[in-house]
Amino acid sequence: MSDQIFDFARELLSGTTTRSRSDRELLAEFGERVRSSRMQCNLSRKELACKSGMSERYIGVIEAGKGNISIVLLFRLMEAFQRCRPQTA
Repeated sequence: MSDQIFDFARELLSGTTTRSRSDRELLAEFGERVRSSRMQCNLSRKELACKSGMSERYIGVIEAGKGNISIVLLFRLMEAFQRCRPQTA
C-alpha cells in the first residue's frame, strides 16, 4: 500500500507533477492517497497512528490535505503501510 505514496513522492521529486499544481492541490492529493491506502489496508486512523508513531489527529490533518508532512514522517507512513495486508474483494 505504500506504492501509492511512494509513486506520488517519486512524481514530486521528478518535478513533472508540481509544474501546474498548487501546494494545496498537492497536499490534497497526498491526503487522498494516504486515506485510500489506509482504507485498502482496513486500518482505522488510530491503528495507522499506532503503526506509524504519529498521532491520530495528525493522520486526520494529512488526510484532509492540510498537513505538510516531513520526509521522516513520510517514511514512517510508508513503513506502516508496508506491514499491512490489503483487503481483497
